Amino acid sequence: MAGDWLASNRGDVAAEKILDAAEELFARHDPGSVGMNDIAKASGCSRATLYRYFENRDALYTAYVHREAHRVFAEVGTLETGGDARTPGELLVNGILASLHRVRESPALSAWFAPDRRPIGGDMAERSEVIQARTEAYLMALGVDDVERRARWLVRVMVSLLVFPGRDDADERAMLEEFVLPTLELTQPVD
Repeated sequence: MAGDWLASNRGDVAAEKILDAAEELFARHDPGSVGMNDIAKASGCSRATLYRYFENRDALYTAYVHREAHRVFAEVGTLETGGDARTPGELLVNGILASLHRVRESPALSAWFAPDRRPIGGDMAERSEVIQARTEAYLMALGVDDVERRARWLVRVMVSLLVFPGRDDADERAMLEEFVLPTLELTQPVD
């Protein structure tokens, strides 16, 4: 096992191994209760090695959230979120619903938004530069103005739906169409 930590690309490999171990713990336990000792033990490295890659728990949480945000956006980008969508608004609603489904399907990610726990997922989503930048880019591609402010608001809407989901997919779609789309003024046909 010590050989794994000495590979030529050990920084990337070690950090990924640590984040993978953290993900397994997040899936089984309240993410807010998972400590650095737990992660070091689960990843098979020493605390000194763990702290070499992540200076504290917040840095590790941030790295995990950023890695997963990239994955969610990449997966949503490869899905046929458009389908029969003809307007940027329809594309946006489909993209939001696909993102919500991806987070809910992952035990590790959905644990960050449990309504009976500290709102760690909301805290991290609000502070994440990656989530903000990716949301801004998505809105910009749809032709939305004032993307910085609207992206922050949209992330809050999504966090709200993760913590307090609608009754079903149709209910969430209706809420997005009724309350989000008019605010973003997304009704023009896609070119």
